[in-house]
Amino acid sequence: MSDFIIRQGGSGDFRTLLDMFDEVVAWLASRGSEGQWGSEPWSTIPKRVERVRGMADGPGLYLAEIDGQVAGAIILGDRFPHVPPVDEPEIYIGLLLTSRRFTGHRVGSRLIEFALAEARERGIGLVRVDCWAGGDGDLQRYYESQGFKPTERFDVNGWIGQVFEQRP
Repeated sequence: MSDFIIRQGGSGDFRTLLDMFDEVVAWLASRGSEGQWGSEPWSTIPKRVERVRGMADGPGLYLAEIDGQVAGAIILGDRFPHVPPVDEPEIYIGLLLTSRRFTGHRVGSRLIEFALAEARERGIGLVRVDCWAGGDGDLQRYYESQGFKPTERFDVNGWIGQVFEQRP
């Protein structure tokens, strides 16, 4: 049985997080989904390197580890400015990222379960997340399979996103 833990992340996890973005971007490009995050490694784009540094430095980063190796990441925080606000407290999943090396280990599902448990523990009745609404629709179907319901769509300079919500 693999040892699975979720731990608080921090600035020391910057390089690991950036490497995971590079891995996922290469995988997305290989399946024709460049529209989500592009096709160039994020480590070669200064603006994206700084974005990932901000994620690592932020307070809401948690990392999933399997047998001591980082297998995924989630950021629990505030909604992005392009997402319509709600009139109640919420936990917003600002990032859900899983390493392709751990496909089949339910890393994403376990991180979502962690977010839902955090909401229940804090007495918050709403968890939201958004994703790219393009491509073959697999990503949207994934969130629906995790119990999320689609709400509104948004457009950020031609990048179409879908907001989902779940009540824990």
